[in-house]
Amino acid sequence: MNTRIHSYTALAVKVLLFNLFLVVGLFAQGNWVIDQANSNINFSVQHMMISDVTGNFEEFSGTIQSILDDFSDMRVSVSINAGSINTHNSARDNHLKGSEFFNVQKYDNIVFKSTRIDKKDDQHFIVTGDLTMHGVTRSVDLDVTYKGKVKTTHGDVAIFKATTTIDRTQWGLTWNRFLENGGILVGDDVQLTFNIEARQQ
Repeated sequence: MNTRIHSYTALAVKVLLFNLFLVVGLFAQGNWVIDQANSNINFSVQHMMISDVTGNFEEFSGTIQSILDDFSDMRVSVSINAGSINTHNSARDNHLKGSEFFNVQKYDNIVFKSTRIDKKDDQHFIVTGDLTMHGVTRSVDLDVTYKGKVKTTHGDVAIFKATTTIDRTQWGLTWNRFLENGGILVGDDVQLTFNIEARQQ
């Protein structure tokens, strides 16, 4: 009787360990890290009611976790250094970093963490998540295109493009200036584009 109990116990332990290793292996296979050198985060905002000012953030990091091969279960986390904003105009960049805009001395990071994903088809998803910026957290929807996967000598690379438009004033970025013709200097809507290459870990 004791021999049979020990046999069942040993079998149960083996099954438990096997399942544990399987789960760990799946999570390891589903961990992707954003390659900053080959990715970019860009934005565009209307200037003087007519033209557009474009820029980017030069420093950011992030991960994508997905066990399913089609990324329909992916969880996304991105952290952006607000102080790395670059519009190719030093005076404007310093203004954007200051207290009237991002106030990077107090709010140094912009963070996005996904909370939900809706699959539209094999290549398109709506990824909903919390965007924290300037001390304010609000939900946003990213329109994500999965462009495919490429095998390299350093491992697999998954490629994505995500876009969204946000109203900057909803995050407390309300600074503006009226123009002589009655318009405003800076538009409220900001278009964000994420071109991402993520390497499997």
